[in-house]
Amino acid sequence: MVFWVFGYGSLVWNPGFEYDEKIIGYIKDYRRVFDLACIDHRGTPEHPARTCTLEDAEGAICWGAVYCVRGGPEKERLAMEYLERRECEYDKKTLVDFYKEDDPSQPAITDVIVFTSTPDKVSNKYYLGPAPLEEMALQIATAFGPCGNNRDYLFLLEKAMSDIGHEEDMVIELANEVRKVLGNGASIDGKPVKPSRKAATTEEDNRRSVVTDGKLQKKAASEKKMPSLLLAFFSNHITIAVLFVAVYSLTMPLS
Repeated sequence: MVFWVFGYGSLVWNPGFEYDEKIIGYIKDYRRVFDLACIDHRGTPEHPARTCTLEDAEGAICWGAVYCVRGGPEKERLAMEYLERRECEYDKKTLVDFYKEDDPSQPAITDVIVFTSTPDKVSNKYYLGPAPLEEMALQIATAFGPCGNNRDYLFLLEKAMSDIGHEEDMVIELANEVRKVLGNGASIDGKPVKPSRKAATTEEDNRRSVVTDGKLQKKAASEKKMPSLLLAFFSNHITIAVLFVAVYSLTMPLS
């Protein structure tokens, strides 16, 4: 027994479950949109985040990553339970064909699971629907929740699409608009929003980590040397004092 699941949002860079194979590719007749509310990860009920879902679009393609889970019913059950908890805002599981770049005419894998949402605000309480670019950017720039900022979700998606070699104009345009909002001083309840550093690249994080580790190592070495230096300092001064007393005693007249 095997199942495949297609990721087009945070699953692209952070699957979070044990899988056996990952393939980069796309599905047909869907496009990525930021029309779904998230109230428990990157947002709250009062300030919902905007995250990705898919909408039908004949002739469109959506790039992402497909993951294979094999190894028995228990492993599959654990992976699916994790996905259903994580993707709880999505009210549908749809089966789709998955294509690889080198063969667009024939699906590489069929019956791939993808989490989608009903585009209806009445039947799906998490569906926000489309909004003007500026409005979406302001919402994404200011929303945050237990798992982090909404803007980091967008910036990490932008980077992930670049990393797999398939940047998306809509994602880039929205990310740039969010940066513009942050640069103009966005605020939540009257409090200014500071640009986040969480979406830094791994290379930058590693560089900062090396610098920090180096400083800590130097500090530790310095702290280790301190007792030895103090001991040497006092030993030298005691030796000088003893010599001074001895010399003084020799120069004093005998009584």
